[in-house]
Amino acid sequence: MTVLIIGLTGGIGSGKTRVSDCFIRYGVPVVDTDQLARELVEPGQLALAEIVAHFGLDCLDDAGRLHRARLRERVFADAEGRRRLEAILHPCIRAQVRERVATLTAPYCVVVIPLLAETGMTDLVERVLVVDAPEAEQIRRVVVRDQVDETQAHRILAAQASRAQRLALADDVLENIGDLEALDRQVALLHQRYLTLAAARSA
Repeated sequence: MTVLIIGLTGGIGSGKTRVSDCFIRYGVPVVDTDQLARELVEPGQLALAEIVAHFGLDCLDDAGRLHRARLRERVFADAEGRRRLEAILHPCIRAQVRERVATLTAPYCVVVIPLLAETGMTDLVERVLVVDAPEAEQIRRVVVRDQVDETQAHRILAAQASRAQRLALADDVLENIGDLEALDRQVALLHQRYLTLAAARSA
């Protein structure tokens, strides 16, 4: 039996981590592509060597590790640079997702892909769950969490897919506008739905 793969996505500040943590509490395996990306650029990894070859040694910190903030700043303002970085990382991330999902025996798993709408990785998943929040709330959360001003938060948001683009991909939508209890109640309902879907598929 193959595991049912749920793709979890949402804009910055929508609450994806909170939602994935809720699924983890239900014992659901979670594969986070952001975490995979961090592992792929550890010292000694081929992806890091490719990044240095293209972007230069100034994308490393004094300890020889990837200087994320510096590289993010650089590619944020350079569409070609961003495409090159994606060309290095995305095939590796895809391969890692497939490898990790192939080892699972759970009824379903959640694959967190923040930029699902932007990267076209929908072929990796069977259902898409969008975590949604009003833009004003996203901005507020980003300002508090990342210690940036509202102008920077708006720039980050503008560089991502729009809410409408994400929602167009959704099989399920989770509204993250209340407290943690409200969020957990929604996840509990989704958990039961996904268990039912997985059972029906394997029957």
